[in-house]
Parts: sequence; structure tokens; C-alpha cells
Amino acid sequence: MNERPWLAAYPSGVPTDIDPSQYGSLVQLLEESFQKHASRPAYAFMGRDLSYGETDALSRAFAAYLQGLGLAKGDRVAIMMPNVPQYPVAVAGILRAGLVIVNVNPLYTPRELEHQLKDSGAKAIVIIENFASTLQQCIAHTPVQHVVLASMGDLLGTLKGALVNYVVRRVKKMVPAFSLPGAVKFGEAVERGRRGTLRRPDVKADDVAVLQYTGGTTGVSKGAVLLHRNVIANVLQSEAWNRPVMEKVPAGEQPTTVCALPLYHIFAFTVGMMLSLRTGGRLILIPNPRDLPAVLKELSKYRFHSFPAVNTLFNGLAHHPDFGKVDWSNLKVSVGGGMAVQGAVAKLWLEKTGCPICEGYGLSETSPSASCNPVTSTEFTGTIGVPLPSTVMKCLDDAGNEVPQGRPGEIAIRGPQVMAGYWQRPDETAKVMTADGFFKSGDIGVMDERGYFRIVDRKKDMVLVSGFNVYPNEVEDVVMQLPGVAECAVVGVPDEKTGEAVKLVIVKRDPDLTEEKVREFCRANLTGYKQPRVIEFRTDLPKTPVGKILRRELRDGK
Repeated sequence: MNERPWLAAYPSGVPTDIDPSQYGSLVQLLEESFQKHASRPAYAFMGRDLSYGETDALSRAFAAYLQGLGLAKGDRVAIMMPNVPQYPVAVAGILRAGLVIVNVNPLYTPRELEHQLKDSGAKAIVIIENFASTLQQCIAHTPVQHVVLASMGDLLGTLKGALVNYVVRRVKKMVPAFSLPGAVKFGEAVERGRRGTLRRPDVKADDVAVLQYTGGTTGVSKGAVLLHRNVIANVLQSEAWNRPVMEKVPAGEQPTTVCALPLYHIFAFTVGMMLSLRTGGRLILIPNPRDLPAVLKELSKYRFHSFPAVNTLFNGLAHHPDFGKVDWSNLKVSVGGGMAVQGAVAKLWLEKTGCPICEGYGLSETSPSASCNPVTSTEFTGTIGVPLPSTVMKCLDDAGNEVPQGRPGEIAIRGPQVMAGYWQRPDETAKVMTADGFFKSGDIGVMDERGYFRIVDRKKDMVLVSGFNVYPNEVEDVVMQLPGVAECAVVGVPDEKTGEAVKLVIVKRDPDLTEEKVREFCRANLTGYKQPRVIEFRTDLPKTPVGKILRRELRDGK
């Protein structure tokens, strides 16, 4: 059997394999770009550009500051910020200091944040002041010793920065009161670093670059260990994949990417920030993608060529009355990832922009991109496309054997972008890695005769909300802590806006337990996308003879 039948679907100019060894580390990739493109804008944020040269100087100083704290090679540093220019500066600084990035969702509750900081062993955190009160509530129970405090206006210049900070703090009241004694402001950290010196650590391709947290099947979030070479490989794979259309950007025009997905999400981290750095591109940073009028207003100021997003965002933008105020005519590639792209959304997007959405597929464990539809395709296939260069995918049965083509099986992925394993969880790693190096995704798929893959189901009970994994066990564990709950179960239900939504079914112990009490408790303990959209009370839950809750029956409304 031909191991890679999909190669025939590759557009001309896309190589069958890439060479991740062309960079010894992500530090080498960053520094090459900083030097090569020093005068070019790297990041556009709130009407101001930060150049490659400025990013170089700021991140070098930040790296020296981190080393000056006594952090040693391999120590973990968390980043908890929206899309602001301090994010890529912190990323480059952490890597240049020989440290490991821990990406954190800034909307996490204290409970969720505490788990991630403890599990990763993070000794330092770079956090925007808007979420400092969350950190204050859990920092005593974590290994964090150093806090760097950023604000929205840090890198916008003295006057504009002060104005933006005033609006954020005083007018919009977006910074709840907090107390973090000993926290150092971002600007102060950079100044201290400028006075110090950066000792260049010997960073290798096999060193850990990022701990990317993903929900666990057991409900506990686990860190996917992404090495420097994993992220490098995925950047080069994505670059090679986009080449047939990105080559059409006029000579002398800087490739520009819209970064509306949050940088803590591995899709934006790799396919937004890292790929843009590699190609000398400019990244338009959108701090709040839910504010659609603000997103469209920002986009109306730029010519842009690449737009990685999730179905929810494509849908929201395409239906917005201000959509026509943006010039979409330069858009060369729209990559849909994180969740299934809906046919109706793809059709509307193509009609309105002239640029098709190429649906891709990946996971935190694959840095993230594993497969994608060819960027030259003009029709929506409803598939997740074909494996990227240097990547092999196959469908396995429960015994680990490959199933015949056309038959459903668990999608397994092998390639240079596949993680080294889960952070300090050899048992969990063993469950998902095969002896011959394939990662078992937990998604059930089918491969057709051309090598295109389609997802048909999920092996796990995970709920996918706007591209984010929600594990029922985690939500159930939280809800069971609420007095008055006898039993509960969580399932995913179809949702027009988010693809799926969380449905919570409760058996009461206390007859006075109300839906509002449940919602209030969930708001305090679960970040937005994990909160139940639908809450239902029942007298009992469907179970197997041994007492296991039948989630499928609940999903089917039984």
C-alpha cells in the first residue's frame, strides 16, 4: 500500500518533505529574522508598529532580566496576556534566556491558573494587569517567585501609552483591584535587563521550548512538551504549504497576517506569530476578537494577505454590517482550524472575500498543524485535507492496526511536529504514543482514495467550543463540589455559533438548588467557554449496568 497516497494532491511547488534541521533552535530562527528585517515592522498594535529591530533589543533586555533573577536553563516562565506586543517580546526573551514558555489563557479562573502554574513548576509569570487579581488569589499556592506586570499601553509610546492605560483602568474599568507585592513592571524589567548582560545559553533543537496545556481525558489539564525542533518543523511545514498563494504577494510588499486568535492558543502561536517571524512578515495584533466592530475597524487600516481563524470568527465577521468597510481583495489564504468549518460559512466567506477557507487540522500535541486542504483549492471539501509535508497519518482500530481505506478508525499522526510527550506524565504519554512513533489523536476519521481525511466522530467525550477543548470530567468535578448536587453529567450539544456548547444535566440533592446558583458557581470556577450553555435538572441519569453514565444517551436527548 502506498504510504502517502495524498502526495498527488499537493499543489506544484509544495515539497513532500521539509528539513527542520536548518535551524538549530527557535532562538536561531528569531535572531536571523531580527537581523535580516531589522527596519521592517514586526507587530502592528493600536495604530503603532514595533519593528524587528525594536523587538530584538527589547527581547534581549528581557532575556537578560530573566537570567538576572537567577532563572536557569530549562526553568519555566508563564505568559498570561491577550494579543499585545509584549507577548512576542516575552516569548523571544524567554527563549533567548534558555527558558521554557508556558502559555496561559488570560481568562482562566484562579482554580485553573493554580493548576497550570503548579503542574508546570513555573517560577515566573508575565501577566497583564487586567488579570492580576486572578493571580493574587492563587499565587501563594504556586511555585511562582517573580511577577512581571504588563499594561495595555506599555509599548505605545509615553503619551499614547498613558492615554490607553487611563482608558483601560479608569474609563472602561477593566483592571480589578489587586495586590501583588514585589511585582515588577514590564518597562522596569526591560530597563534592568538593559543594564545587565545576556549570557547566551547553549539551546539545542531537542530542548523544550513550550509547554502547551491541553485538557486531559481524565479532566486534568496536561502540558504537551513541544521541543524547539517541533515548532520549527511546523513553521516550515506551514510556510511550504502556503507558498503557492503567498508567492503571489507583490514583490516589495511585506506579507501581513491578521492575528485575531489568542497567542496562548498554539494555532496563533505557531501559524500566526512564529510563521510571520520566519517570513519577515507583519502581524496585526487583535487583543479582543469578540469585539467585532473594533476588529473590522482595525483591519480597515491595512492590506493583509493571511488570516488564520476559527469558524466562529469567520462567521461573525462575514455577517457583520461593517464587513464591507474592509478591503479583502489582497487576502491570499484563510486557514480554518481549531474546530470544524461549516459549509455555509465557507460558502459565504468565499462569496464575500474571493478567498476560500482552507480547513486544516491539528492539536496542541502536534504544534499544531497536521493536515490541511491545499491553499489552491477553490471549493469547500468538508474534509480536514491531506497531511502536511513530512507527515504521515493513518486510521487505527482499537487494537492499533491500520484499518482499510474508507473505514473509520482513530487518526494517528507521525511527523517532526509531534510532541515529545506530556509533561511529567509518562503514563499518559504511553496511552497516546504507538511503538512506531504515531500520536493517537482521539478523533475518529476516514481516509478516501485520494488521501483526504474526514473526521466522523470523537473517541473521547470532549466538547469542542469555538476551537477550545472542554473535557466533561473537569466540569463535572467542579459542579460536584457545589452543595446540593447529587450527580451530574456533561455532554456537548450542537450550537450554531460555537459548533458545540456545554450541556450540564444535574440530579439535585437539595430541592432549593436553582439554575442561577449553578451558573454563579460555574462562573467562579470555570473560564467562559467551559461554562454550561444549557442546564437541565433530572431525577436520574442513564447508566450502564455497572453504573457508568451513558453520555451518548444524554447527547441524543434520551
